[in-house]
Amino acid sequence: MADGTGSEAEAEMTLAPPPVEEKKCKVGAPAWMATFADLVTLLMCFFVLLFAMSTTQQETYKELVQSLRSALGSQAVPESGTREGLTMHPVPSEEPSENQQIDELGGMIEKEMEEIVSEIRELVLFNKLGGEVSVTKTEDGVVITMSDLLLFAKGGTTLSGKGVDILEKVASVLSKFAYKVKIKGHTDSEPISSALFPSNWELSSARASTVVRLLIKNGVPPQYISAEGYAQYHPVATNDTAKGKSRNRRVEIVYERDSIARQFTEMERN
Repeated sequence: MADGTGSEAEAEMTLAPPPVEEKKCKVGAPAWMATFADLVTLLMCFFVLLFAMSTTQQETYKELVQSLRSALGSQAVPESGTREGLTMHPVPSEEPSENQQIDELGGMIEKEMEEIVSEIRELVLFNKLGGEVSVTKTEDGVVITMSDLLLFAKGGTTLSGKGVDILEKVASVLSKFAYKVKIKGHTDSEPISSALFPSNWELSSARASTVVRLLIKNGVPPQYISAEGYAQYHPVATNDTAKGKSRNRRVEIVYERDSIARQFTEMERN
């Protein structure tokens, strides 16, 4: 009897499942989350900084310059130039070489040209003017091209309502840049002969002058602007097709690289 009871006890001990170990749950987020959070925070700070730099106001800039002067010394921070501290002011102890001055001047000119291109492209995009207004940066400068279909009726010099509206917006951009700008009128090869316009020379010059007057009326300094007529002698496309003629009938607003360079040089001398 004892043997039987002992066998049953041994069987129960043998078949019993092993005790279940309690799993300990880790408390808190995974370790990689800390690195990820740091990265996101740094990215946010970076973009906030970029935004702040892109919307720097004049008073804020002056305060920043004053603060830097207090920390670094008055000679270490350049004065405000035409736009946001672009004028070169060499440190007296280290007179820059001629090549360094040329490189710095070229860098400032490129920055201003890129700024003009960016402003005009934003205007074109916002007003859905693709195909009617374009801007390009060339070795000679920045060229803003406007179709005559946007500005004038065929053979005329009276601005359309849409043309006036767009030129007013363009003027708000041009008035930010105190550089000499040329307004160039172009026609196609179709001859014209009337009491007002004996040839395309008069027509192209009159159109350029019309644009100049409107830009001056909307804030562009008159001493910085000029009007030129080129008739049909500077085509950008063939005059054998209607599409080509349409491209050739245009008004160009031109910031010349050499003109910007001369104005920077004059500011440096003054």
